[in-house]
Amino acid sequence: MSIVDDHQRRPALPSRTVVPLALDTAGVVSAAGVGLQPLADALRAGAVAGAAPPAAHEAEDYPPLPLRPADFAAADLLGPKGLNRLTRAEQLGMAACTLALGPVADRSATGVVLGSAVGSSGGVGRFTRDTFVQERPYMVNPSAFPGTLMNAAAGRTAIRHGLTDANATVSGGPLASLHALRFARNALVAGHARRLLTGGVEELSPQSAWAWQRAGSLAPGTALGEGAAVFALRTLQGSGDGESPLALVMAVRTGFAAGGPLAVARRLSTCVRDALARSGVGARDIAVVAPGAAGRRGWAAVEERALRTALDGSDGSQCSDGSDGSGAPRGSRGRDGRYVLRVQEVLGETHGASAALQVAAVVARWHDPHLDTRGERAGLVTSVGPDGSVGCAVLLHPHAGL
Repeated sequence: MSIVDDHQRRPALPSRTVVPLALDTAGVVSAAGVGLQPLADALRAGAVAGAAPPAAHEAEDYPPLPLRPADFAAADLLGPKGLNRLTRAEQLGMAACTLALGPVADRSATGVVLGSAVGSSGGVGRFTRDTFVQERPYMVNPSAFPGTLMNAAAGRTAIRHGLTDANATVSGGPLASLHALRFARNALVAGHARRLLTGGVEELSPQSAWAWQRAGSLAPGTALGEGAAVFALRTLQGSGDGESPLALVMAVRTGFAAGGPLAVARRLSTCVRDALARSGVGARDIAVVAPGAAGRRGWAAVEERALRTALDGSDGSQCSDGSDGSGAPRGSRGRDGRYVLRVQEVLGETHGASAALQVAAVVARWHDPHLDTRGERAGLVTSVGPDGSVGCAVLLHPHAGL
């Protein structure tokens, strides 16, 4: 699927055209555990309990990297039947979708849109290896092939739950979840879908871990993680159960810049400003920021520069120490009063699922019973890819008036 820079496609719309999406439910599976509350607890504590990584297969092993595997039992969420035929990515994605789906009576009115880097890196790696080491190339296990497809998690989820509305999987590296959110937003606003389970999934496997290790792309001290976060989205005009949504998705913007880190920072700054304009939200209304580039070597400072330019009006030149976008350490308020959620420090680098887990972190904070966030109006999620892709999402607190 081709990802087009939506800034180049059309100009920013004035705030009066905003169409909010209701984020009704959230299904989260991460190193913190299952659900929003374990995530909120982990973000407050700044750490997660240790868990064993997924079992490696024959002739596979993990490199010497810190790992943050998802802490969940697939059988408890999906039942034991057929689990041995599912890849780790399918188990994570289906579990998160099942949690987000909830007890919906008319499931035919629901679709699935997931973001993922490649789907199951472990499944692709093992299947490809078999074509070389087996006696003949066609002596591979045919039942393993469906798991090598990028859309396996979304497709299996739809089959399992009888979801017959739109079904899509969007790739895009660390921007995958934002691309999925943008895809879902466009489909819902245009009336092409009524309710969409939308988010991102990324599995932890020896194959992906070795790729990160050999590339040297992780920031020093960053763990490699996995997880999935999926949200039930609808337009406010759509049918709901009468309950207040967990948050409102006001705008999702993506873009691309060539020409080096400074050009990427400028492009992300433009994306943020456009998203704020579309949302009718001012920079001063952003009370919490969840930046996404902290886990990747060299990109945190680029994201920080963009945030300072977009939110504070500075050129960002005074900030080159790799700190977060508000000049504050994790879990504190910066000099500008914004609360910073550096999710990668807690959950590890989760690549294709990172932006979805950042959205989940903002929602988890707003619904943490240990915190009073009713004075916070809006939140901002940002992401930067090593290829120059950038994106952001603006969320509105459920207690904030439109």
